[in-house]
Amino acid sequence: MALIETIREERLAKIARMKDAGIEPYPAQTSRTHTIESFLANHESLVAAGTEVTIAGRVMSIREHGASMFVDLFDGTKGQVFMEHDKMPDAFDSFVAYADQSDIVEVTGVAFTTKRGQPSLSATGWRMLAKSLRPVPDEWFGIKDEDERYRKRYLDILLSSERADRIKRRSAFWQAIRSFMLGRGYIEVETPALETTTGGADARPFETHHNALDISVYLRISAGELWQKRLMVAGLPKVFEIGRIFRNEGMSAEHLQDYTQMESYESYMDYRAGMEMVQALYRHIADQVYGTRVFKIKDFEIDLGKEWEVYDYCELIRSEYGIDPLATSAAEVERVLAERGIAYEKEGFNLERGVDLLWKQQRKSIAGPGFLTRVPVYLEPLAKRDASEPRVVERFQVILAGSEMGKGYSELNDPVDQAERFARQQKMRDAGDDEAQMEDKTYVEALEFGMPPTFGFGVSERLFSFLEGVSVREGQIFPLMRPRE
Repeated sequence: MALIETIREERLAKIARMKDAGIEPYPAQTSRTHTIESFLANHESLVAAGTEVTIAGRVMSIREHGASMFVDLFDGTKGQVFMEHDKMPDAFDSFVAYADQSDIVEVTGVAFTTKRGQPSLSATGWRMLAKSLRPVPDEWFGIKDEDERYRKRYLDILLSSERADRIKRRSAFWQAIRSFMLGRGYIEVETPALETTTGGADARPFETHHNALDISVYLRISAGELWQKRLMVAGLPKVFEIGRIFRNEGMSAEHLQDYTQMESYESYMDYRAGMEMVQALYRHIADQVYGTRVFKIKDFEIDLGKEWEVYDYCELIRSEYGIDPLATSAAEVERVLAERGIAYEKEGFNLERGVDLLWKQQRKSIAGPGFLTRVPVYLEPLAKRDASEPRVVERFQVILAGSEMGKGYSELNDPVDQAERFARQQKMRDAGDDEAQMEDKTYVEALEFGMPPTFGFGVSERLFSFLEGVSVREGQIFPLMRPRE
């Protein structure tokens, strides 16, 4: 029998003996009077008062010294309990008989300080709150295998204060965004996660069946872009949503299939004013969550507080590859890809995918922070054309450490132009490009009622992972895993 099964059998036997003795191994209520954090914070006054207190937590270690023992408890903060047989003979014996490392218990006693000066609790009694059947791995060694860490993330978090602190910062990250948007007069909205046509991004969707309506539906690939812009038509001037989106595509250190994104839309505003807002937003996040604007991301030193660069997409492509993205062809792009030894998917290949692939290779060397502008119209079906050069759009992408870290643009509100661009995207889908956007005639109909000039922006949790200096997978609390067979 494997060691873990032996331990489980022993602990199941203890549970049986506890029940025979009238002891509930999983009671619903606790008599806790203090968290361990509050116990330690008020330790001096508790020692002076001499009153009994009750703390609770997971047994992380038991160090026996004959007729006494030290027990470390953890409830998010670690605290030390001292048990002595002479002071609590029956309770001491029952703890020895029934308690194990990893159990969750409550301990009653009085505050005192050990000879070594450590704030502790001198126990007068204890009670089981949840009997564990499996021991938590040793704190010192933790879980080293990455796959195992992700599968048993609860243990990874329990054993790593770094991981637990990251969860707290993740919450603070989204709260910083929310408070920034609300402070600027935006209202938070919720839009459908199930759609009959996906919109707002170039991505392959997840498809499922809606039994009640007997129709095929898709999990959304954006945080409600086309729905939020309908709210612009409806006369709501500023809206945003923080929600989960889903993309059925590849995995990498920067790409996931389900993740959190914020998207916002403000009427009577354009992308130039949007750049100023986005700089302020990113600096607000840095200040509120990290207390600094300087970050080490990959091999780049990034200072969000400095003046942001502005990059011209077409000029960058021309200087690097010797082709003009506004006057090139799919065949010419394929030639450049072959010359540079850049692998690409031939099925469904087109000008849009080819030029985008060239850019993704080039951006890796751009540190930022900065805004990438003047992107060709054929790469952005939802952005307004630049009045000075109609072949490009009024769009920017935030560039940080060689990656795209947010996108904003002056929204296309010309229904005729929008219908034509949707039609082009649909032709790409019909030709095999399953990441091209779907034609949405109901959205075009909404635009025909008139949508004011609008600025839209979106940023995902990729920004959080970059500021943390970890992969997006590591930045999530419970990343998706393939089930074990």
